Amino acid sequence: MDQTAHFTTMETQTPTTQKIAFSEPEIDKRTAEQKAIDDWLPITSSRNGKWWYSAFHNVTAMVGAGVLSLPSAMANLGWGPGVVILVLSWVITLYTLWQMVEMHEMVPGKRFDRYHELGQHAFGEKLGLWIVVPQQLICEISVDIVYMVTGGKSLQKVHDLLCKKNCNNMKTTYFIIIFGSVHFVLSHLPNFNAISGISLAAAIMSLSYSTIAWVASVDKHIENPHREVEYGYKGSTSAGTFFNFLNALGDVAFAYAGHNVVLEIQATIPSSPEKPSKGPMWWGVLVAYFVVALCYFPVALIGYWVFGNSVEDNILTSLDKPTWLIVTANMFVVVHVIGSYQLYAMPVFDMIETLMVKQLRFKPSWWLRFVERNVYVAFTLFVAITFPFFGSLLGFFGGFAFAPTTYFLPCVMWLAVYKPRKFSLSWITNWICIILGLLLMILAPIGGLRSIILNAKAYGFYQ
Repeated sequence: MDQTAHFTTMETQTPTTQKIAFSEPEIDKRTAEQKAIDDWLPITSSRNGKWWYSAFHNVTAMVGAGVLSLPSAMANLGWGPGVVILVLSWVITLYTLWQMVEMHEMVPGKRFDRYHELGQHAFGEKLGLWIVVPQQLICEISVDIVYMVTGGKSLQKVHDLLCKKNCNNMKTTYFIIIFGSVHFVLSHLPNFNAISGISLAAAIMSLSYSTIAWVASVDKHIENPHREVEYGYKGSTSAGTFFNFLNALGDVAFAYAGHNVVLEIQATIPSSPEKPSKGPMWWGVLVAYFVVALCYFPVALIGYWVFGNSVEDNILTSLDKPTWLIVTANMFVVVHVIGSYQLYAMPVFDMIETLMVKQLRFKPSWWLRFVERNVYVAFTLFVAITFPFFGSLLGFFGGFAFAPTTYFLPCVMWLAVYKPRKFSLSWITNWICIILGLLLMILAPIGGLRSIILNAKAYGFYQ
């Protein structure tokens, strides 16, 4: 049977015939050429990951630029709605992540190593591609663009804190270019396990700078406990308040972004009928979500409590004392987003390399990888220096791209594959998630787009 690109093939048997076809998983029907290609591609080249790989990869994927914007999101949502949305998002995304872990090996003897492969199984070979691939690409590319901006602005904050006298005033663009230059080197690491050290460092950094953010906020309050804090909405008009509220929904959605790489992370874990990969993967996810809670809730609630509606869209820019601590926190952010960028870039590299090798018949080689990956890094760098609007980008991409793949697409797949009985607990739960996710996808980008337009009016491009 002809097996071409992952983008164009999936077995078309029914679930029953699939179980028969894969009842002997030890039989590998791939040709030597196909196996060599799979061993070269980033996602399938290494399957010796441990459960703790899952933990720190998921922390790196989840906790990122989004956590720094949560106090600002709270300022636009208000105490009541803000707390409810934060908690509800944590619960819903943990549930949908569990669904994806369970569906990774729902067909005996077969693994859905990529998000679009699961989509093809649920929706059909062609429709699954059109539903999943555009959304996943938008998610992963947009994260890398935002992380370019985040890394550059964090470097700029370090420069401004350490160099206050007799220093040239460097523009944000230059700092983004400095940050982006690192990825022209790191992007050539071959696969997920090759970046595990970077990912582990990034996960530690994320917990560290999140802790610094809320501890420094508490210290600022202790230093001046009688300082007046305003908790009213940021917007000066009713329209502004409404659109800021929508943008804040996107900020929260962006913060829960790890689903776009979860199947690819699980693909690195070894699996057998006796010990399926979902066991260690789920343990890693639970540890990761515990860390997510330790990062998100203190930063969001304490940051808003201390600064009120005057908090910046990146809370670290609201803090300037003690200088050494804020400099350290910003450098932690730089290290973290370096790892996060690579984590989200790897599935994109896999898609491009799969297309070029399996469809366009390029020979797997170092120069193909060298050219393709450098072009990708250059593209994300170019967009980042063109639109360096941190908060606005979070809101727009969070609603437009992350709400579908994180909040409700796993639920749609679950309903399509398992077909739970109508009005059963599973059916009701999934439909609630789908409705809430659709509302988020429709409303949040409106606020983000308005914010981008307003920022663009006051920004001199490439000056």
